Amino acid sequence: MVTAAALFAAVTIGTTGCSGNTSTAVVPSVSATPRARPATTPPATTPPATTPRPARTSWLARSSPVRLQISAIGVDSGLIPLGLRTDGSMEVPPGGFPAGWYTGGPTPGELGPAIIAGHVDMKGPGVFYSLHTLKPGDQVVVTRVDGSKPVFRVNRVAIFPKDKFPTQQVFGNIDHAGLRLITCGGTFNTQSGHYEDNIVAFADLVAPGR
Repeated sequence: MVTAAALFAAVTIGTTGCSGNTSTAVVPSVSATPRARPATTPPATTPPATTPRPARTSWLARSSPVRLQISAIGVDSGLIPLGLRTDGSMEVPPGGFPAGWYTGGPTPGELGPAIIAGHVDMKGPGVFYSLHTLKPGDQVVVTRVDGSKPVFRVNRVAIFPKDKFPTQQVFGNIDHAGLRLITCGGTFNTQSGHYEDNIVAFADLVAPGR
């Protein structure tokens, strides 16, 4: 099993990058995320909404994820594996679709924080274009190679300035099976070609889906 501690140690502290509607994708350095849209994302000063955590559900054995479904925002995407680049940063999907999962961490349903990243846009809306609109209670279903379809429930969605990204909060050890969906967000800086914030949706396993 890949523990959250191993994940935290393997990933360079930083943030992932996202391009805007431009022809060049900004490759992230990862400890966390791509970001979400400008005007429609909540201000950084807004406390993240939360929902009571569900009763703990036993975690699953390791199995690679192959599909991500989030009905609340119309996402039905395949998943590609994301590793680390030579500089220690996490890879990001090469295009706006599909999303990708970080192979250096737990798989969705395993003990620890599984990481799935996707672009908010790239030459048009990306797979996580509407991630910032998720609400506590929304469900996320991941299909895995072993045939299981674990169900996760969103407990909060938060926006973080890139220079204050809470790496430990996102990648640190947890005592249950969790999921972090990461993308870009906030204001798009036309000079740097980057969004200034990161959007992270936190979710917990509520059903093993076997």
